[in-house]
Amino acid sequence: MKLILTHEVTGLGAAGDVVEVKDGYARNYLLPRGLGTPWTKGGQKQVDALTKGRQVRAIQDVEQAKSVKGQIEGLPVTVAAKAGQSGRLFGAVSNGDIAEAVKAAGGPQLDKRKIEVKQAIKSLGSYEATVRLHADVAATLKFEVVPA
Repeated sequence: MKLILTHEVTGLGAAGDVVEVKDGYARNYLLPRGLGTPWTKGGQKQVDALTKGRQVRAIQDVEQAKSVKGQIEGLPVTVAAKAGQSGRLFGAVSNGDIAEAVKAAGGPQLDKRKIEVKQAIKSLGSYEATVRLHADVAATLKFEVVPA
């Protein structure tokens, strides 16, 4: 089945890409979650609009991505979250929380969809996340989760 991706899907493509996937994957995963729409002849306008929006938000130049990488990796980031006495969080720290903490620490505005955390963050401590800035550039972000 041919689909137009409306959001970035890891391992498949970015918003605006036209992809060919198996029917079951499209019907049971991508379409119900709103990650894609069926391809039609009139869908080309939607593809163009999504591609244009992605180009505006994306970091175009590899040199610019490397300078942002330098800013992120040297930045002391702390995420405040509600926690119990044992250090366990009430909920979890999301990628949006991490992006807001980077901005609050004086770093650049990051897209929360570009942040990848290996495991769910449900307790206080130090963690690492990978930030995909460009196809060729990824930064390692070290941050501390502290009680609010």
